[in-house]
Amino acid sequence: MQLSAILLIIIIVQIRKHLSQNDLLPDLQALLKKGIVVVAVLFALTNIDPIQEVVRVIIDALLLLSIYIVYKREELKAYRNIMYAYIPFIILSVIKHLTTWLPESWEDEIETYVDAATAFGIIWLVAMLIIANKQNKALKSEQEKRQEEEKMKQLAEEKKAELEVLVAERTREILIQKEELQQAVEHLKATQDQLIQAEKMASLGELTAGIAHEIQNPLNFVNNFSEVNLELAEELKEDLDKMELKEDDRTHLITLVNNIRQNQDKINYHGKRADSIVKGMLQHSRKGTGQKEPVDLNEMVDEYVRLSYHGLRAKDKNFNTSIDLKLDPAITKVQVLPQDMGRALLNIINNAFYAVNEKKNEGIEGYMPTLRVTTRMIDLGRKWIYITIRDNGNGIPDNVKDKIFQPFFTTKPTGKGTGLGLSLSYDIITQGHGGQLKMSSKEGEYTEFVIKLPYS
Repeated sequence: MQLSAILLIIIIVQIRKHLSQNDLLPDLQALLKKGIVVVAVLFALTNIDPIQEVVRVIIDALLLLSIYIVYKREELKAYRNIMYAYIPFIILSVIKHLTTWLPESWEDEIETYVDAATAFGIIWLVAMLIIANKQNKALKSEQEKRQEEEKMKQLAEEKKAELEVLVAERTREILIQKEELQQAVEHLKATQDQLIQAEKMASLGELTAGIAHEIQNPLNFVNNFSEVNLELAEELKEDLDKMELKEDDRTHLITLVNNIRQNQDKINYHGKRADSIVKGMLQHSRKGTGQKEPVDLNEMVDEYVRLSYHGLRAKDKNFNTSIDLKLDPAITKVQVLPQDMGRALLNIINNAFYAVNEKKNEGIEGYMPTLRVTTRMIDLGRKWIYITIRDNGNGIPDNVKDKIFQPFFTTKPTGKGTGLGLSLSYDIITQGHGGQLKMSSKEGEYTEFVIKLPYS
């Protein structure tokens, strides 16, 4: 009976060890820990006669319960091959206990068979323990192999994930490089188009300059001789006053002299008008051979606003305009072609003053001519300077907005403009300085020009 108790303790200890090594069923581990104490107490009570039979029954029941638990719980599947080694002893222990309830004549005979079975059980136990040990080693080796495979699989997954990240990064870099190359190609095409256009414009400019020079020489003679003729007509009129002529003849001759003088006035006026157009053509076709210099742009803007204003005041004493200057102090020296940029600013500012003066002459009640000029620097990854020139004149009609930068197009009445000022300003800003010139306007309300220059 003591052997059954010892066997039960061994089974409980091994089951608990198996569960502990595999971190399984913590509740059952705690219960088995208490079970060891209970079996130890039962082991101590096996020699007490009054309760000896009860203790035997309990130990046998616990042995059978251990078999049931091992085959019932899937977590103890690996322990079953060891349990096979103990089953004969458990069965023999139960049978041996049952024989105590049989007649004595049977007990001796059954005892003989039980002893023989016990010898067989020992052989079985040793054989099964050896087999179980080999199976456990094989199982452990298989588990280690699976763990290694799982580990390798996990490493492979991690490597795969890393490779996917690297591929994604490389793909993104390639796409960025592709976009940069596309932008470079587009920029190259645009530069090529600009070079072709610049070459065409240079050829056209040379042709225009040649024609303008050829026209200017005879035009100078026309203007000079028209002024001489005006002086001669005046002298002729004075001589007629001194001569003794009939009144009718005098009146007739003075009328003819006045007609000649009026014709010469018209020739002189249109000659000067043609001369201003030729000079504008020469300015428009002139090649920019100047060198860029660092210039205080705020001072330049302020200077040309006041130069334009006082120039118009000199021609028209009644001209008066409110000027609002807001200059960004962050703007210091800017690389520009001073004379060209000054000409571009002067053209745009003169147009603005002309527009507000024309609207004022319409006699609109409560109208106050205003010119607002601002400069500001904006960082868009690259620093840019914005010069905004806004007037509250009559604006530009929608149907001509697309033409204002075309050479010889003007919104001014005949004789008031050559149509070359804005065209020349546009070329100076875009081609000469790599900037932009944009216009927005609402008819009857305002016109605004925005000059965008690179800050370098």
